[in-house]
Amino acid sequence: MSISQTAPVSSGALWTGRALSTIIVLFMIFDGVIKLPPLDIVTQTMTQLGWPADANAARLLGIIGLVSTALYALPRTSLLGAILLTAYMGGAVATHVRIGSPLFSHILFGVYLGVILWGGLFLRDLRVRALFAN
Repeated sequence: MSISQTAPVSSGALWTGRALSTIIVLFMIFDGVIKLPPLDIVTQTMTQLGWPADANAARLLGIIGLVSTALYALPRTSLLGAILLTAYMGGAVATHVRIGSPLFSHILFGVYLGVILWGGLFLRDLRVRALFAN
């Protein structure tokens, strides 16, 4: 099934997709921006998660998150951004599994974000619907 054969996106689905995507974009902007200075709470949290207490490591993660988020927010590159953000979330899940964090509140948080991310993209982008229709 090609994009032209995919049913058009209804107004409700489009706005729901935009709202879900906005939640992800706002969360990831916050997550990325706090890692840039980085704040003491970021360094302390990274140490608790087994990451080095290195400002450059936090900045690098912040930049990766922000660039991936920008790609996700732009319609032309949203699929690439979704893939990169999914990888980013996978790293967060792996980090929490490694240190034995609680399952539903910490380990699966990245999975929850990934479901919202892909759900938002599915609802707002015909190309993604076409991928899943085949």
